[in-house]
Amino acid sequence: MKKFLFLCSAFVGMISYAQDLPQNPEPGKCYVRCTTPDVYVNETVTLTIKPGYKVLKTVPATFKTVTERVLVKDEGKKLTVVPAKWGKETVTYVAKQGGNVLKVVPASFAAGSETVEVKPAYAQWELGASAPNCASGNPDDCRYWCYKGYPAEFTTIDTQVLSNDASTNSTPIGSKDASYSKTVLLEPAKVIEEVIPAEYAEITKTVLDTDAQTIEEIVPPVTKTVTKEVLKEKGGLTTWKEVECSLVEYQALPISWNLGSATLTSQAKTIIDTRLMPVLAQNPGVKVELASHTDSQGNAGSNQELSERRATAVADYLISKGVNSSLLVANGYGETKLLNRCKDGVSCTQREHAANRRTQFRLINN
Repeated sequence: MKKFLFLCSAFVGMISYAQDLPQNPEPGKCYVRCTTPDVYVNETVTLTIKPGYKVLKTVPATFKTVTERVLVKDEGKKLTVVPAKWGKETVTYVAKQGGNVLKVVPASFAAGSETVEVKPAYAQWELGASAPNCASGNPDDCRYWCYKGYPAEFTTIDTQVLSNDASTNSTPIGSKDASYSKTVLLEPAKVIEEVIPAEYAEITKTVLDTDAQTIEEIVPPVTKTVTKEVLKEKGGLTTWKEVECSLVEYQALPISWNLGSATLTSQAKTIIDTRLMPVLAQNPGVKVELASHTDSQGNAGSNQELSERRATAVADYLISKGVNSSLLVANGYGETKLLNRCKDGVSCTQREHAANRRTQFRLINN
């Protein structure tokens, strides 16, 4: 670990030989060497520390009992045959049909006559005798023509006329009846149909209610938000800064830790905010050591681990408030730097042990 530099008036004569010491220091002042720090900014990164996945669960099938009415015998029919009924009947019939005897009456005639025109009436030109005083020597001269008519000529013919045409006289001949006996159907045969009802029974059976199925459950990924420092501006220039001399010595952070715990209470955070944060604000770029101690009670290894966790808890809180982590040094000393005689094997009061349980800070050189 680097030692702090105290520059008082006694060291004035040595300044010319120490090229890395502050120039023109003032007597009685204290200085710390600051290397211009790299400037970092905090970035928040979300990391998937466990990917999302599916959880498959099987749901078994469920069944239920139902009662069902079932057919055990089909409906049927009973057929009864009723025979036909017969009876006797006398039937009369014509054994010999009646007819007629016909006698012919010949036709009869009477005497008659009929006049027939055998030559019709007519007229013709006829040459008459010569005139007695005809001077012509031609015999045809001096003659006259006459148009002479002649009557029709008739003849009478004896005839017979029908008095009565031929006919018949009918003499009926009587019919002859007879009878016979026959069997007749009084009532036809028939079938009487009787319905035999179906028979049913109730059965109990187990049926599927819901089939087996798979339920898919999505387990979301598990993420963690990490704040990391990203270099914004490269440092490296060494400078000297005047500080209060008391701050280069360990200063108390009066945090009351719960027994065996490294968790900051709200009261502890208030102490850091009011006691340490102003010092850091007034001395930008100065490195700070955070030291935590325990008493000698209990196991030394456990005490060492507890002190380291407590120092780290203070550093983590400061980082969450925006302090650059490169300016913080967290050291746990366990029971190695007791302020009194209360080491292992020495009987001490609780008040004496309490003096060794402390958290401190101081400014240190970069």
